[in-house]
Amino acid sequence: MDLIRFPEMSRGSLRAMRQTVDGAFRDFTRAWGDTLEALFAPLQSLLTFIENLLIRSPWVAVLAVLAVAIWLASRSWRIALGAVLALLVVGYFGMWEDTMRTIAMVAVCTLVAVVLGIPVGILMAQSNRMNGLVTPILDMMQTMPSFVYLIPVVMIFGLGKVPGVIAVVIYAIPPVIRLTNLGIRQVAPDVLEAAEAFGSSSWQKLREVQLPLALPTIMAGVNQTIMMSLAMVVVASMIGVRGLGQPVLQAINQQYFTMGVMNGLAIVAIAIIMDRTTQAYGKRLQKHAEAGK
Repeated sequence: MDLIRFPEMSRGSLRAMRQTVDGAFRDFTRAWGDTLEALFAPLQSLLTFIENLLIRSPWVAVLAVLAVAIWLASRSWRIALGAVLALLVVGYFGMWEDTMRTIAMVAVCTLVAVVLGIPVGILMAQSNRMNGLVTPILDMMQTMPSFVYLIPVVMIFGLGKVPGVIAVVIYAIPPVIRLTNLGIRQVAPDVLEAAEAFGSSSWQKLREVQLPLALPTIMAGVNQTIMMSLAMVVVASMIGVRGLGQPVLQAINQQYFTMGVMNGLAIVAIAIIMDRTTQAYGKRLQKHAEAGK
């Protein structure tokens, strides 16, 4: 018995297993690829619409709308002014269109992640069995190398926007699920008992008590989802997603230091703008929740 060499599957058996799995996935792709593409067509249309709206509209109007939206969320002129100045610098260095594409991509990915993630988080908070089932899946999603997500989506959808959105959502959705679950579970039991004493149903407790009190924590999850979406921009550019990630990838391949740094700093600027805005909005929600107690 060889105690030095670890016992392993024979190469022939391993090759046969890989070929079987790969063949089954290719058969699935051929059978359902067109159906899945049609299913995700509205997502591509939404992303294309937002991109065209941001790129083809006058840049002054886009800046004004973004500044107003940031101020409404944060109630901070400092954050709104900083965002405008950052975007002016980014645009001056010729990165306006790529920045708008990246903002559109992150907005759509965040929207999809929130729409899918919050209901899953609510179900996890309401059911320990659901929590035990979904938590290992979230662990896998957060620890799996991001490049691995690109393989199945490219095999099904090819190159383009839709596989990029799907890969980014898979990578970025765990925080909003986890923190929705955590926020609802952290609601004090005596608050729930008081709601029950007034005859509230489970739906009423969720809508009028648990979700409002958990909203600051949920917003922290949304913040992390936005940051993780931006972190996937460069990876998504490998499968044809246009934006600030493509020049960074080009700079890596062709060793263009300045191009890589400039576009990297543009991504950082967007991240800081979105981070400060969502954090300020979360703090406002926290104050409202504390005032309502």
